[in-house]
Amino acid sequence: MLKPLATATRELVNLDGLWLFGLDGTLGPEPWKSRLETRLEAAVPASYNDLFAEQKIRDHVGLAWYQRTVRVPRGWSDQRIVLRFDAATHAAAVYVDDTLVAEHVGGYTPFEADLTGLIAPGTEFRLTVAVDNRLTNITIPPGKLTVGADGQERQTYFHDFYNYAGLARSVWLYSTPRSHLTDITVTTDVVDGGTGLVSYRLATSEPAPASVRLIDETGNTVASGEGHSGTLRVEDAVLWRPGAAYLYRLEVEIHDGWHVVDAYELPVGIRTVAVQGEQFLINGEPFYFTGFGKHEDTAIRGKGHDNAYLVHDFRLLDWTGANSFRTSHYPYAEEVIEFADRHGIVVIDETAAVGLNLAVEAGLTGQPPRPTFSPETINDQTQAAHAQHLRELIDRDKNHPSVVMWCVANEPSSNEDGAREYFEPLIKLTRELDPTRPVTTTAVIFATSENDRLADLVDVISLNRYYGWYVATGDLETARSSSRPICAAGPRSTASPS
Repeated sequence: MLKPLATATRELVNLDGLWLFGLDGTLGPEPWKSRLETRLEAAVPASYNDLFAEQKIRDHVGLAWYQRTVRVPRGWSDQRIVLRFDAATHAAAVYVDDTLVAEHVGGYTPFEADLTGLIAPGTEFRLTVAVDNRLTNITIPPGKLTVGADGQERQTYFHDFYNYAGLARSVWLYSTPRSHLTDITVTTDVVDGGTGLVSYRLATSEPAPASVRLIDETGNTVASGEGHSGTLRVEDAVLWRPGAAYLYRLEVEIHDGWHVVDAYELPVGIRTVAVQGEQFLINGEPFYFTGFGKHEDTAIRGKGHDNAYLVHDFRLLDWTGANSFRTSHYPYAEEVIEFADRHGIVVIDETAAVGLNLAVEAGLTGQPPRPTFSPETINDQTQAAHAQHLRELIDRDKNHPSVVMWCVANEPSSNEDGAREYFEPLIKLTRELDPTRPVTTTAVIFATSENDRLADLVDVISLNRYYGWYVATGDLETARSSSRPICAAGPRSTASPS
């Protein structure tokens, strides 16, 4: 899925702003069939939880409704018209006037609806979105629903950060030609001491001749090619490096004779990533991760993407001397990854698979822990949802040079029975989807070298450890016996008064 982009053949309209807003149960039985009966308005992009003063909105469990009217540009005749959501947490149903046009599960990856033929250029339509924040044992992340004595649903979730919900990322209406590019996949390599190889693969809605050009930062074409796949050679390539980003621009066109039917462009960073013995290599050189696990949360906006906070966060990374971060514990907005591309910050890209560890539930409730992996808890349906999250994350972020590793999950119960059976197919799937990047999972503190079931499956062993807080010092001799790199993915510290 290509990110919406204005090009010589494509146009887009941003639908961010103030939308009508209301909670389910206050708007009638079929809210999408007319104007929402509410005086509330919610900002998009933003989580809705902190926008209002009412506790019942912040703590709401279930559907929340957004609505606005959209005018289709009159010049979009004979064009394909697409509605795109950069994310909707955690599930969504989308209506155009009275018609259901899309449903999506997963709160941090984009989805689209093709509206061609349903709406007419120059006219308005009513856009209504139901967003669902409920989490169960078969969602990613997982959770548990109960019903209180008042008949209201209660949500328990197994991660240690607030369960923000809503339209937290941008919404777009965009056009493409009827015959169009549908996907671009780029991989890079470096050979012969400095020659860059840029391999590309194009997908189109129908067969059409294609051409590509690779342009450097000064505007010079350094390589070109024809066809839907190929490899471009760049002599004396300027490599994308941590702290020293360099981005080429891949221009892609499909043709009908001499006529350009569709055009798209993609930033490309030429670099290599590998694990060799106990070292993580970028461009063949050892790389030591010094950085953080971040969160997207900000005041008022919740998980709503905000460019001002984006700039500030990256300046803080630079100020601390950090060279990397992990997208703990969900895929961040694509704008964040693009910023990392441009500024040479290395990213460990993580799914929203946090809380696959029912010891957390036991700690919250004071009850004995249930097995994490069982037909009644984390099961085959959860695994299927998890696999879909991986597909969508990798599809979105596969072309970003800053992304050097995929993290399949944060702190799962990898020490429990059933962990290997659950994760081995997912790790295999990750490598099939992208064989160019290493794979990791982040081990919870209870998963040790003696009982962890996943360490031999991953390329890098990532550890969340809380020494001096929950436990005492680590066993360095055991660490030295590993034949794989060890990454401290979630260190914590605590200070005591002197």
